Amino acid sequence: MNETTPPPAAAPALAAHWTCPFCPLLCDDLQPDAATLGLPDSACPRARDGLSALAGAPASGARVDGRAADLDDALAAAAARLAAVRQPLMAGLGGDVAAARAAFRLAAAVGAICDAVGGDALVQGLRVQQDRGGFNLTLAEVRERADLVVFVGSWPEGRAPRLIERFTAGRDQGPAMVALGAVPMAEGVESVLPVAALADSLTMLSALVAGRRLERPNPELQVLAERLRAAHYAVLVWEPAQLGPHGGLLIEMIQRIVVTLNQSTRAAGFPLAGANGAATANQAFTWLGGLPLRSRIGHHAIEHQPQRYGAARLVAEGETDLLLWANPFPGVVPIDTPLPRIVLAAPDAAATLGDESNTIFIPVATPGVHHRGHLFRTDGVVLMPLFALREDGLPPLAEVLGRLAEAMEGGA
Repeated sequence: MNETTPPPAAAPALAAHWTCPFCPLLCDDLQPDAATLGLPDSACPRARDGLSALAGAPASGARVDGRAADLDDALAAAAARLAAVRQPLMAGLGGDVAAARAAFRLAAAVGAICDAVGGDALVQGLRVQQDRGGFNLTLAEVRERADLVVFVGSWPEGRAPRLIERFTAGRDQGPAMVALGAVPMAEGVESVLPVAALADSLTMLSALVAGRRLERPNPELQVLAERLRAAHYAVLVWEPAQLGPHGGLLIEMIQRIVVTLNQSTRAAGFPLAGANGAATANQAFTWLGGLPLRSRIGHHAIEHQPQRYGAARLVAEGETDLLLWANPFPGVVPIDTPLPRIVLAAPDAAATLGDESNTIFIPVATPGVHHRGHLFRTDGVVLMPLFALREDGLPPLAEVLGRLAEAMEGGA
């Protein structure tokens, strides 16, 4: 818990290989221009947009209550404010493995409650996993084994533009694809009940897959159930962030269908989630403390309360007296609150802060662009290496969090 966070490896002048850190797929077959951070127009739009945001971000230094400050002064002010509060909240958590380890160390030093960026979506899947378990698989297993893929509740192209490409790469004949409760934006993908209530559709589909006789079954769902039962390896894909506030119930229904199918054939789920380092932060906190995010890392115990410890709720209901926002990826907007804030974020976050009269802002480097690191892919079992394209002179998030931890532990 108190071990020193190792400094990130020095950035090379040019990475021979690159892993894109801007979506949950972490594709490693693109190669931007290191000088311009440019990619061809035909490349992944998420990768292009992420690099463009960093290439075009204006030079930004640390600020304390709206006034320019050097890094040392900003860190000293942040440490003083952390020391003065009773219940800090660390929110927006994301970044590479080193940043997550440093965040855990700081949380343990100050007794912080910790939540991920997109924590509401993350907890939906976690609750189902904790309560019911599930069958999930990796990208490689989808590519090698699936003969039927069903996208449930949303079409993921906007969040993961290359998902179908990753599912079908190297195959002479890809799997059949169906969108249930969503409008697909790709050729060759069938659509089933795109405007019907998803909960009703999943309830009926679950009953039909289980072989129950229904008085008036929907014909489209009956055909889909028969296809699922006939498939050699069916995969159900969903995005927790697109399933709404009761997404956990929908995920539970999806996993029930998967469990039923596995009694006679093979099936698995593929949740698409964990962008902006959320999955990595959750993995690291679980290793280090034995419990996932939405936990309070106390001095003597860890308290996991996934419903109570949502960052937005804690801020809105006044159950925290300081917000420490820590996420190094562009486009991630910190929570707006009059509470004292310490914002450790990519430079573009400076334009979103609004009233800075009670805000310390420290811009940090982005892993996979400005320094090396590691991120967990959406399938949860593959740790991808990140490579630097160019330095920007900003400190990595792990370094900033590590220095704050040292200060709170009395080492500075």
